[in-house]
Amino acid sequence: MKGKLYLVPTPIGNLKDMTYRAVEVLKDVDLIYAEDTRTSGKLLKHFEINTQMYSHHMHNEHKTVDGIVKRIENGENIALISDAGTPAISDPGFLLTRACVEAGIEVDCLPGATAFVPALVNSGFPNDKFVFEGFLPVKKGRQTRLQLLAEETRTIIFYESPHKLLKTLAQFIEYFGADRQISVSRELTKLHEETVRGTAEEVLKHFENKPPKGEIVVVVSGKK
Repeated sequence: MKGKLYLVPTPIGNLKDMTYRAVEVLKDVDLIYAEDTRTSGKLLKHFEINTQMYSHHMHNEHKTVDGIVKRIENGENIALISDAGTPAISDPGFLLTRACVEAGIEVDCLPGATAFVPALVNSGFPNDKFVFEGFLPVKKGRQTRLQLLAEETRTIIFYESPHKLLKTLAQFIEYFGADRQISVSRELTKLHEETVRGTAEEVLKHFENKPPKGEIVVVVSGKK
């Protein structure tokens, strides 16, 4: 009989957000594939999970997918985790999931931590319809993407790194307008969690005076 692929979310900061089911699955599977075994090793140690772990990250996922699929086809149950949050959301996981689906392998994605959901909900912007953009293109295609998104009427969600946030906010002013409403959440679930809301211009000034740190989710109101 074929095994199963489990996609297991891990906490984005606060270890108390790990679910009982996630711990149970990670203890029961035959193998765990992790984005960074050093980072995930700390998590597994905390929850006394002794399952063997291998690497599966953006630099090797094209090479490892076939081998993982063969293991599952041979009857092994395998879990995939990323450094934080739900696998395949701006993290490795899509290629493996697609390969398993195409091979007729059962895929079970557990519910759990994902950074953009609390950032969207606490932004105060409409969330009945929204667009998740993840990370903007670094160079090629960035300008074109921003031009298209300037006309988007739904709430837009981005991930951004702290050292690029000021540049991105300045571009939002350029393409979306200085008065476009923005909510920036950083360090979600952690000790120094912060959400800054205001116009694009106001939010940019805030972070010019207080350089951002930590993981960042930017939520932008749609065009009215």
